[in-house]
Amino acid sequence: MADKCSEGLLNGAVPGEQGKQEKSVKRGNWGNQIEFVLTSVGYAVGLGNVWRFPYLCYRNGGGAFMFPYFIMLVFCGIPLFFMELSFGQFASQGCLGVWRVSPMFKGVGYGMMVVSTYIGIYYNVVICIAFYYFFVSMTHVLPWTYCSNPWNTPDCVGVLDGNLSNRATLNFTQLLNTTQKRTSPSEEYWRRYVLNLSDDIGNLGEVRLPLLGCLGVSWVVVFLCLIKGVKSSGKVVYFTATFPYVVLTILFVRGITLEGALTGIMYYLTPQWDKILNAKVWGDAASQIFYSLGCAWGGLITMASYNKFNNNCYRDSIIISITNCATSVYAGFVIFSILGFMANHLGVDVSKVADHGPGLAFVAYPEALTLLPISPLWSILFFFMLILLGLGTQFCLLETLVTAIVDEVGNEWIIRKKTFVTLGVAVAGFLLGVPLTTQAGIYWLLLMDNYAASFSLVVISCIMCVAIMYIYGHRNYFKDIEMMLGFPPPLFFQICWRFISPAIIFRLKNATKASKDWGPALPEHRSGRYAPAFSPSTESHLEVQPLQPEKGQSEAAAASPVQGSNGSAHSQDSRL
Repeated sequence: MADKCSEGLLNGAVPGEQGKQEKSVKRGNWGNQIEFVLTSVGYAVGLGNVWRFPYLCYRNGGGAFMFPYFIMLVFCGIPLFFMELSFGQFASQGCLGVWRVSPMFKGVGYGMMVVSTYIGIYYNVVICIAFYYFFVSMTHVLPWTYCSNPWNTPDCVGVLDGNLSNRATLNFTQLLNTTQKRTSPSEEYWRRYVLNLSDDIGNLGEVRLPLLGCLGVSWVVVFLCLIKGVKSSGKVVYFTATFPYVVLTILFVRGITLEGALTGIMYYLTPQWDKILNAKVWGDAASQIFYSLGCAWGGLITMASYNKFNNNCYRDSIIISITNCATSVYAGFVIFSILGFMANHLGVDVSKVADHGPGLAFVAYPEALTLLPISPLWSILFFFMLILLGLGTQFCLLETLVTAIVDEVGNEWIIRKKTFVTLGVAVAGFLLGVPLTTQAGIYWLLLMDNYAASFSLVVISCIMCVAIMYIYGHRNYFKDIEMMLGFPPPLFFQICWRFISPAIIFRLKNATKASKDWGPALPEHRSGRYAPAFSPSTESHLEVQPLQPEKGQSEAAAASPVQGSNGSAHSQDSRL
């Protein structure tokens, strides 16, 4: 009897319910609760925690940004996280099957599938680039250390080549012009060698074969880890979800021992309380919570559908959400300690070397690593960590699509052939990702990154709250949770689900306004209230500006005379 009780607790059952047989023979279940928690942590903790949150934090008021961030976490993030886990666990269905609760809203499930498809396509391309950098780091000298390579330009100035000191004979005007045009070797390696960037989003150019090969490796790894569904992925996450924390800790210990690290950390944390009154700061906090926790992607519903029926998903939602957000804050220390060291070495402000997105992962941070002894070792660790963080999310994205297809068909044949469904989805994802490995691929990647999972997540979450709380009925749903967990959801969550969370995420005011492009098509007819505030030529110029890499590069360079990294990836990622 004691053995049965301990087994029930291991599987996350509610006390008093351990003796029940909760397994779904057809769909399968997690081996134990730890596998589910680790998978969910790996799903929630992704690349955005490392390359997006630290940048948002320092840009939106440093330590002051933590206030709106945690407000959004408590009143919006955790309640929605618990709702999705309980929704999937109660029905034991994926993001399509759960909408048997109200078939009219099944389109929400399809919306989740579309979001997961978009993200899964470009997310694995980011992983493949991390694979590429991981492989090329296995050398004595990192290839982006110096400016003596065939792809470098005369404007390239490395932090280790001493080119600035060699130009001491130039007069002041010439030296100023030279430093204003400076590009780092890591930036030129990224733009001119890895991507061989084209001049326009419409000019695809050729497929970058090294990236295509790494993309194939990425999809093969994902498929092999999911070949038996949650039975195989549940074992893999013991490594992929935990080892990134080992690497983060190693990089953190190394970072805080460097000169200038404290300056970088203070730049990251110093509060600017006046920015709290800025609505954009609150918007960034909400979007980061949505993107980081993975709400409305369908993955949480899918992962919870493989739980035992009486698993305590309330406890899991608290643990996973707090772990995810704590990881974001911790990663900020890792990133800004190294960036502070780099800024100290260059003699510039931390803001001149701070970046986010691909600009941080593949330009700024790699350049900072070249300043460390045994730099290839630190580079290998950093990109291996990025690979594992990306794979943890990619596993769930692929499983979301596969589970939705299998559950929707639902017959014995497709359940037995689930491995082939997984293979088919993986092959389709690889083929759809090929255009993103072309010379214009980064433009399309950034376009998808900025629009695939942004406002659509708000709409999906809002409709889901309304459908469950007001169409299905909050009393019915609270009774369902009580039947499943043995206790109703706490009063705080009941209030959040019914009122607070929908009020926070229901930001449709701007979407109901007429677009600025609405009105007469010809400029000569746009008079009165349709008269443009500036000339059409200027408007046209501003609209296409993010897709002009050279202009973005020159503007960023002009803004920072001695800048560590000012790549096109940053300028486009922040403007798209």
